[in-house]
Amino acid sequence: MINTDPNKIEEILTRGVEEVIDKQNLEKKLKSGKVLRVKLGIDPTSPNLHLGRAIPLLKLRDFQLAGHKIVLIIGDFTGVIGDTSDKDSERPMLDEKTVKANMKSYVNQAGKVLDIKKCEIKYNSRWLKKLGFGEIGKQADNFSLNEFISRENISKRMDSGTRVSLRELLYPLMQGYDSVAVKADVEIGGTDQKFNLLAGRQLQRYYKQEPQDILMNPLVEGLDGRKMSSSWGNTVNLLDSPTNMFGKIMSLKDEYIIKYFVLATRIGMEKIKEYETELKAGKNPRDIKVLLAKEIVKMYHGEKEANKAEEEFNKVHRDKELPTDIPVFETDKKNYFIADLLVDTKLVLSKNEAKRLVEGGGVETILGEKKERITDWRKEVVLEDSMIIKVGNRKFVKIKLK
Repeated sequence: MINTDPNKIEEILTRGVEEVIDKQNLEKKLKSGKVLRVKLGIDPTSPNLHLGRAIPLLKLRDFQLAGHKIVLIIGDFTGVIGDTSDKDSERPMLDEKTVKANMKSYVNQAGKVLDIKKCEIKYNSRWLKKLGFGEIGKQADNFSLNEFISRENISKRMDSGTRVSLRELLYPLMQGYDSVAVKADVEIGGTDQKFNLLAGRQLQRYYKQEPQDILMNPLVEGLDGRKMSSSWGNTVNLLDSPTNMFGKIMSLKDEYIIKYFVLATRIGMEKIKEYETELKAGKNPRDIKVLLAKEIVKMYHGEKEANKAEEEFNKVHRDKELPTDIPVFETDKKNYFIADLLVDTKLVLSKNEAKRLVEGGGVETILGEKKERITDWRKEVVLEDSMIIKVGNRKFVKIKLK
């Protein structure tokens, strides 16, 4: 049964939506009661889906709850090729083994948002691998080189003399052909995907299909204020533990609180406007951010875990106590250079990050009542059993000597 309630349709078309093509046509379809095939493609460029990826998934859920058919495409072929729509430099090709490993739990992760049993799950290698040069040439004839290079990020790279590979020109054809293969009525995507989304409309016309309508969501900032991206490590991942997820949201810049409520939750818009009014009136942003963190953790882990995550956060940050559960790092080395230790314990991703954090005063050792802040990234630390290494306010590891 299709929900044609005008208020629901309005929310689908406006909440977390930057642009709709063709809005009038899509609104007409939504009011008609016809079951629409709503498509989203996700490339497995990393093992984790994050809140930025969850924004279009939530929009898919809006369509799903209204009774429409969701088509989720896992880009096992396009993930190898690589889309540079949101990149300032060429995205390297991935090998098939890496893509296969990355996408291992994608369907389960998407299932935290969608009713997967009611979705069509597709893998685009099934049709893209079958295309030959003749067919690809005919598809390419629908587009001009000027259309491709006039895209902002591509034109900037060309103006600066940065390499743009011919492979990158082919990606919009592949994403566009996905829409043909699944006969999409609607495609969801970020604003950075506009050219690729429009390519779907153009190729559907070429293959005598009715062109899909497009619904674009804005991009969301990550924890450091840049666009949320796995390659920058500024993400809140759907598979993060409740405690880690809560802590990450609490570290979010205050200016993004309302945006996250709108894009990353489904709290009612009237309630969100109340929060916005309270913030403007001078309410402590921390109090509103706690509500945001609890809501997001509840969405992915349940209310019980959300409450526990809040208690744990208060224990560590308000009461200045150690976390209840601290990961253990076993080693037989008693002397460890701090940069190597931070990398090996996975408290940081690289020695450069370790150096930056140490020099910024963000690393300390704790042994009982004794605390020592480390400020020299070249320092060799003498490890003791049950010593705790703390990075920032959220990362801890306990040492266990073999």
